[in-house]
Amino acid sequence: MRSTLSTRTAACRRASLRLSHLSLALATALPLSATLFPTLAQAADAAMPAPAGASAPTALAPVVVTGVRPKPLPAADGPNERQLISRRAATSDSARLLLDVPGLSLYTAGGVSSLPAIRGLADDRLRVQVDGMDLISACANHMNAPLSYIDASAVRSVEVFAGIAPVSAGGDSIGGTISVRSADPEFAEPGAGLLTQGEVGASLRSNGRAAAAHLGATVAGEQVSVSYRGSVARADNYRAGSDFKAAGAAAAGRDWLDGDEVGSTAYKSVNHALSTAVRLGAQHLAELRLGLQDIPKQDWPNQRMDMTGNDSVQANLRYQGRFDWGGVEARLYHEDTEHQMQFGDYKLFWYGPTGGSDGVAGPISGGTTGYAAGMPMDTHGRNTGLTVKADARLNERDLLRAGSEWQRYRLDDWWDPSGKGMWPNTFWNIRDGQRDRAALFGEWEAQWSAQWLSHIGLRHETVMMDAGEVQGYNATFSPTDQAAFNTADRRHRDQNLNLVALTRLKPAATLTLEAGYAMKTRSPNLYERYAWSSHGMAMRMVNLVGDGNGYVGNLALQPETAHTLSAAADWQAEDGKAWHLRVSPHLTQVEDYIDAARCFSSATNTACTAANLTLQNGFVYLRYVNQSARLYGLDLSGDAQLGQWGRLGALSTRAQISYLRGKNRDTGDHLYNMMPLHARIALEQRLPLAGGSFNSTLEAEGVDAKERLSATRNEQRTAGYGLLHLRAGWERGGLRIDAGIENLLDRFYQHPLGGAYTGQGKTMSGTIVPWGTPVPGPGRSLYAGVNWRF
Repeated sequence: MRSTLSTRTAACRRASLRLSHLSLALATALPLSATLFPTLAQAADAAMPAPAGASAPTALAPVVVTGVRPKPLPAADGPNERQLISRRAATSDSARLLLDVPGLSLYTAGGVSSLPAIRGLADDRLRVQVDGMDLISACANHMNAPLSYIDASAVRSVEVFAGIAPVSAGGDSIGGTISVRSADPEFAEPGAGLLTQGEVGASLRSNGRAAAAHLGATVAGEQVSVSYRGSVARADNYRAGSDFKAAGAAAAGRDWLDGDEVGSTAYKSVNHALSTAVRLGAQHLAELRLGLQDIPKQDWPNQRMDMTGNDSVQANLRYQGRFDWGGVEARLYHEDTEHQMQFGDYKLFWYGPTGGSDGVAGPISGGTTGYAAGMPMDTHGRNTGLTVKADARLNERDLLRAGSEWQRYRLDDWWDPSGKGMWPNTFWNIRDGQRDRAALFGEWEAQWSAQWLSHIGLRHETVMMDAGEVQGYNATFSPTDQAAFNTADRRHRDQNLNLVALTRLKPAATLTLEAGYAMKTRSPNLYERYAWSSHGMAMRMVNLVGDGNGYVGNLALQPETAHTLSAAADWQAEDGKAWHLRVSPHLTQVEDYIDAARCFSSATNTACTAANLTLQNGFVYLRYVNQSARLYGLDLSGDAQLGQWGRLGALSTRAQISYLRGKNRDTGDHLYNMMPLHARIALEQRLPLAGGSFNSTLEAEGVDAKERLSATRNEQRTAGYGLLHLRAGWERGGLRIDAGIENLLDRFYQHPLGGAYTGQGKTMSGTIVPWGTPVPGPGRSLYAGVNWRF
């Protein structure tokens, strides 16, 4: 086997080479864009037809019009700047910055890779963008989730479309859209000379001995801006509020774990970003962003493997321009990711000399004798996208948006030979995987009166998928599956239609009503269609949800089509500030919902035995299938100003409550990972202090027991719980200091979306890893952070 050192060295060299090539190509493209984009802008202006019989235009004095532009429909939700800032020091996981959005919850995973869920729909059912790029997880366990590619300290704005997203923002998804952006480029003011500014910050958290640091710098003139941002974050295993297992060695020859230590939750992540922007006149901008990520370690408490490397290079070229008739935005991006998985410090497949009494050890690669421990898994993903969209204000009433998108994705997923029955060949999980999208969309927004706004959008998307022939470790490893897959027609072309219709009515100054319907379609991802082996070991390595079960794909899968009805009633005080209350019921019915069914096969060398069909208290083996599902619920959120309270300063309160149910209409089973009834209530304080501004928050979080479980997956029950969090921050000029305590009372709890605990032991085995332990949440954690902008 290749050594870990040589693998990491080779990966670093490949990442450096890829970054050099991308930098050279796009550095050449940026000056070209500076010439090309103004020409395109002038051509677009010239292409707008003049009225018949019009004479030469006469220069007029500028006219300034003031007023309040109505919010677009649908309007994006998301944490405000104050909420983002207050949470940054407490986490290195960008997804956790979204917890203040009603209806949004998180699948817990690796330390920087939580997966957002909107009203019960998560992962690839959502469109998640980072700086306008549609990133794709290149991993059989979806460890490199899109939001893991941006550090929490770099997030400057977040837009969330919960449930119904406009077709311009919601392609190839059925559950909503999340768009996360870093800072926009800044330029020097006219005549002010060179702009130089920077930022440096660091934070510490007691639970898991977590630490993070970041720095940024910008040098800009009036037309050109160059900025850099880098960050590093690391942590050891975190601890739960109390013991949840026996203390001891995680496995033979592995590290010791205390009873309250949650195994496989350590991580280290490094991110770099370089941005160059050119302002082309007052209304046009071209920007090139280059990104480099290195995650040398991210252990996983609810997967059987750990991430031992994630090297990603990104290039993102954007043009934005405004004209008299509207605006244009174009984006070209490329992402190249090399991802590795292996057993970390607390997991083990086998360990011992050949022929050991454990019945698992065997010859290492090449047939020689000796020690065999581990199983290397590699993934290489290449993602290229192009987006062009424009909006045009036709008149005071009508606004049109139109655009086109194209995405080309390639994926290879292979497992090198490592011994026992896993040799002498390389196992190809997905070979030459292809998933390409081409989309056209248009939207019409009409302001019929000051009280009535409507929105209609239509989107057509073609998704083309294919994969090459696969190969097992040897002639006896899933031979029937291999032959069936390689002789099947693996090409798919899905024609997906999306429709959105919404309206907003404001019958009174204090009341706004919204209602809408959406039909959204999503094609399966590559693993859902092309993971092919029903061998138990191979199935356990394919798991997108962290439930400890094994999965096999299905070539016959059809795209999911979701029909969503959503409404909202929004009340507010007459001054728009004193109080606010929003109630939003929602209903989604999904045809061809991609769920899972217990698999059965009469072939040899398969985990899909008859016993698998009836097992109720263990991990099982599942096949992706199309079924019908229904999800419904209610989101309630509000806030109120409580006024000035003397020396306590200004007090306010905010709250959100979400109720959700999900049912498989074909089987009657509950859908997996539905967040139970939960609420957050916060009391906030703001007052001037020591020449700056001080704010503090006491937040209570309550979650009901998760008792409506997926019997198909043997989903595990979690008890209800309540937590308290205390946060405080002081800011003066460019200096900000944060401190707080998460889980103030050190309560033990198991997160309902945390999955099954497989963070230690012989996790490759289907039976040795104990079933029935959900992943515990972190116990008390004190944190402090400082940030200085200069």
